[in-house]
Amino acid sequence: MEFTRANPSVVRSIKQRDLLNAWLRALGKGRALPLLADYNPERIADELVDMMRYDVDGEAADARFLITQEGSRLTATYGNEHVDPDKRTNRYLDDAIGPARYARVVPSYRACLAHRRPTYSISMVQDADGKDVSYERLLLPFGAADKVEQIVGSFKAISIEGGFKVRNLMGIQSPTTPVSVVRAVIDHDFVPGAAVHHTSDDVIELS
Repeated sequence: MEFTRANPSVVRSIKQRDLLNAWLRALGKGRALPLLADYNPERIADELVDMMRYDVDGEAADARFLITQEGSRLTATYGNEHVDPDKRTNRYLDDAIGPARYARVVPSYRACLAHRRPTYSISMVQDADGKDVSYERLLLPFGAADKVEQIVGSFKAISIEGGFKVRNLMGIQSPTTPVSVVRAVIDHDFVPGAAVHHTSDDVIELS
């Protein structure tokens, strides 16, 4: 699965851009990766329902992703309400979501490891009522030296049709298979051929 290079303007969600900006600030100059301890986004408590945190176990194609924090809204999105809350963490992502769904999402995690840069993807899916929903995934890598040791993920479901049903949106019983429309590795040094302009309340920080 191919990933394009993009600058931070590819991220649509303002809240996800805030999380990305905080990652860029934590990265600093001359470092391959930021440390998770240095990551301090503003209003992070409001975002935890849509976030996941993983420890990376292994390297490259052999790496697995151990869930250490799972947002409550994501539990409904993936149809995991039946899982005991005490058992939703400290399990591997591939075990948690099953082989079919894991095969769809793991390329974003592998790209995050390989490039040591955030990855961003958008998939289109439909809810139980047939409304089109954009599912946006931002993965942020952290670690010492040049090895990714943790990944923090932000997941946003948005529909231009207004309110929609989040339950089982990305689960096994979802009425449609997600269709990938954006797959990008975010590189703040990458400058595309055409400039992208933003309004004053939509600023991307690069330092």
